[in-house]
Parts: sequence; structure tokens; C-alpha cells
Amino acid sequence: MRVFVAGATGAVGKRLVPALIEAGHEVTGMTRSPQRADAVRAAGAEAVIADALDRAAVIAAVSAARPEVVVHELTAIRAVLNPKRLDEEFAETNRLRTEGTDNLLAAAREAGARRLVAQSFGGWPYAREGGPVKSEDDPLDPHPPGPARRTLDAIRHLEAAVTEAEGVEGIVLRYGAFYGPGTSLGADGENTDLVRRRRFPIVAGGTGVWSLVHIDDAASATVVAIERGAPGIYNVCDDEPAPVNEWLPALAEAIGAKRPRRVPAWMARRPLGEFGFAWMTNVRGASNEKLRSELDWRPRWPSWRQGFRSGL
Repeated sequence: MRVFVAGATGAVGKRLVPALIEAGHEVTGMTRSPQRADAVRAAGAEAVIADALDRAAVIAAVSAARPEVVVHELTAIRAVLNPKRLDEEFAETNRLRTEGTDNLLAAAREAGARRLVAQSFGGWPYAREGGPVKSEDDPLDPHPPGPARRTLDAIRHLEAAVTEAEGVEGIVLRYGAFYGPGTSLGADGENTDLVRRRRFPIVAGGTGVWSLVHIDDAASATVVAIERGAPGIYNVCDDEPAPVNEWLPALAEAIGAKRPRRVPAWMARRPLGEFGFAWMTNVRGASNEKLRSELDWRPRWPSWRQGFRSGL
């Protein structure tokens, strides 16, 4: 198939483009940086330079590529975030999830593409009530922490725009938290460095449940969704959602670091803020059962336990 990847040099894009080429697809990768276009070409794809927020440029780029599938992997996320200012730090990504999504949908229709696959996130947006692990049918948080409200609004916009689009099969992939090469939880990643320096603590009981996914597994799931996904939403994560108090010490052990410090709730609330404290203590994880059962996808790293030891 002819596949157009917007965000071809981002965390997922730079693993996805080679995977699509290897699977026999004809790929055009979009980046806004002329310097990064060479990396797209080196991976075996055609490169196009365009700003995702420039509607006319996006429509022209997609129309010229004549893709059957458009893939939306556009983000602008810093490796280390200030959780007290999440909406501010996600401002550009939120525009990419709103304006950028609308531009890609318009371009997909103009070019006659039959499918659009878009990146969303399942690492914290589920409602913080009920059981610890959520399916795609469970509601997103109706009362998100204050610093994350605009960011969750942008996620809602993306998901609704894609899944309700007329004339295009819309697929949303709610990725878990990434780890592996080129991510902040890679061997040389920024957050991994914080773990080494014991500056990534377990807060309160560390009971927030995270769903993680190796970046190569995120790419492989995206290939499957491109090739045979049905319209709708899929969680993309490994088989073992786990609380911070389980996966964080395992990561420290895997990289030869000392065990993470423990910080009591009273000490952590103010520096972390409402969102950061929630992410460490009461967010819910996500189940990959739908992706496994409907698309027969299996992660190479079924658990972060193996992934931390061998996949960073």
C-alpha cells in the first residue's frame, strides 16, 4: 500500500517508517525539518517537508503522495515534563492534535485516502475510578487534574474527529508510555538518567498503574492497524499494566541503579502538583485485549520485565 506518515521522524515515526518499508509498503514521510528529511530518505521512504499546521501545505503534500492510508504521528513532547504545567508544555502537541488532525483529515479526503490512523495516548486519560485496568469502552476522565484539562480536551478532539470522520476509516491508537531506543526511557534517555541519579522517586504508595509499550512494539502494532485494523480505538501496550512501585524498581535494577527513593505524600504533593501526584498514585492502566483478539497482534516484549532487561 501507499502510506503517508506525518511525524515520520518522531519517536514512533522513525521506527514505523522502516517497519513499513520492510513489510513491502510504499512510504512517504512528512517532516517539517529539512535536516530530518535525510533520515526519512535513509530509511527508504520518500521525504516531504511541510508544517502540519499549514493546511494548504499539508493538503498539497498528501495529495501529491496519493496514499491509501494516512498516519498521524505528530507530537512535540519534551522528554522531561513539568507536571505542574502540563497544559503549557503540551501546547504545541495540543495544536497538532486539534488543528493538525483536522488538516490531515481534510488532506486524506482530498487525496482519496481510505484510512487514517492517528496517535492518541492511554497512559493516564482513563477515569480514575473502578478497577485498575481499562478497556477502550471505559470512559476517559470526566474530571482530569487541572494542569491536564486542555491536554485531555485535545485528545478528545483527535479521537472524535478521527473515529467520526465521514468518508475515511478512522483508527485511533492509544499508546501506553514508551520505553526503548530513542525514548526518554531508553538506555540513554532523560528519564532513565533521572532513575540512575535517584531523582525519579516512588511517590506515596506508588499505586498509579502504568501501561508501558516498547517503541518497536508500538511500531509493529501500528503496521497491523494500517494493514487490517477496523475503524475504532485500540489500546497499544504490553500485557502487564503495573503500579509504579513494581515497574520503577525493576527499571532501576535493569540499568544497575540503586533502588528509587520513596517520598511520602505530604512531601510530594506540592512539587508534583495535582497532575504529577495523580500520575504516581491513582491513574489507571490499559488493556491490550482488543488489539490482541481482533488483530492477532503480539508484542515482542510481552512485559516491561523482559523489555527493561533486554530492550532498552
